[in-house]
Amino acid sequence: MGLGREQEVEIHDTPRFMPGEKVQSTKYVKNDGTYPRREIGDILVRKGDVGYVRDVGTFLQQFYVYAVEFVDSAVIVGMRGRELVSLDRVAESAAPTSQPGDFSP
Repeated sequence: MGLGREQEVEIHDTPRFMPGEKVQSTKYVKNDGTYPRREIGDILVRKGDVGYVRDVGTFLQQFYVYAVEFVDSAVIVGMRGRELVSLDRVAESAAPTSQPGDFSP
C-alpha cells in the first residue's frame, strides 16, 4: 500500500552534479535544528547563492544528496538535485560552438 509520495529512485542514474562543480541554489534553506551553532530557523542558504559540490552521498538508498559548500556564507549544506542548478554547464552551453565546415561572416 503506497502513501502517494512514491518517487523515482534517483540512484539508478548517475548523479546530476559532480564534486568540484559550481552550482546555484534554487531554494532557501533554513536550519531545522541539525546545523550546529546556529539557531533553528536561521537562513543558511539563500535562493541564488553560489557554491561548490564537495561530495555526493545517498539517502535512504534512493536519493542523491549533494554536500555543497557555500563559501560566502561559510556553510556546508546537504541539498537535493532539484534544489540546485549547475553554473559550469550553463557556461559550457553558452559558449559558441563551431563545427568543421561552419562559416560565419
